[in-house]
Amino acid sequence: MKLSDKDFELLRDFIYNHCGMYFHASKKYFLESRIARRLEATKCSDIHGYMGHLKVGMGKTEELTKLLNEITTNETCFFRNPPQLKALENVFLPEIVATKGKIGFRKIRIWSAGSSSGEEAYTMAMMMLEKRSTILKDWIIEIVGTDISESVLAQAREGIYNAYSVRNTPDFYLKKYFREETGGRFLLSPDVKKLVSFSHLNLYEDSKMVFMKSFDFIFCANVLIYFDLASKTKVVQHFYNNLQPYGYFFVGQSESLHGVNDKFKTVHFPGGFAYKK
Repeated sequence: MKLSDKDFELLRDFIYNHCGMYFHASKKYFLESRIARRLEATKCSDIHGYMGHLKVGMGKTEELTKLLNEITTNETCFFRNPPQLKALENVFLPEIVATKGKIGFRKIRIWSAGSSSGEEAYTMAMMMLEKRSTILKDWIIEIVGTDISESVLAQAREGIYNAYSVRNTPDFYLKKYFREETGGRFLLSPDVKKLVSFSHLNLYEDSKMVFMKSFDFIFCANVLIYFDLASKTKVVQHFYNNLQPYGYFFVGQSESLHGVNDKFKTVHFPGGFAYKK
């Protein structure tokens, strides 16, 4: 369907006010194609009828969830950013374990924000499991995955993946933590799944973000690209508030906090960088 400029702005502003995701005019065609599916599904004849449906009754929750499922892109895989993971394993994790060990607080908390279908959070879980016989012996490991899309969270909880999702997974991890079935399905080990909890979270919602406290590591890869500067600044401030004083914040390879937040300092490592307070 074709949206007039006015109708496009109406829909775009509604989405922005709800979750901070901003669609530039160049994304009009994308939004038109996604909204057409929802108009057909809800039997609404035009965008105004659909907007009314979004604002009353069950549409305020159920249809909004379905709309957000349509407009979010969930492209990810296991072991997506090798330089980042190598730095985490060899530098940042031992550093935080040493820091927390001195005060006798033996718990590691990791947050995968915009976790999509769970590959990033489960990658962390596998890496942490490998440390249970050494530096994380007798430690509590808590990993939280959050996303605004209920459909990808359901996939994450299932823990069933295709060959494309595991394409970057080292053979060691693939053989140890997955069971390959016919049809190219890879079933994740229950030992990995039980380390991670998944929940719905709108990063733009202040009242919910307040409760995401005391994380040692926060990963938010390829999520901030959906936000304009104002909403990005707001969301990044939440991450800052919810990160431990000695913790690390990671974004995607092509992302940066330059001009967004000057409270973080950049920490470089071979092949990439992270942020800390």
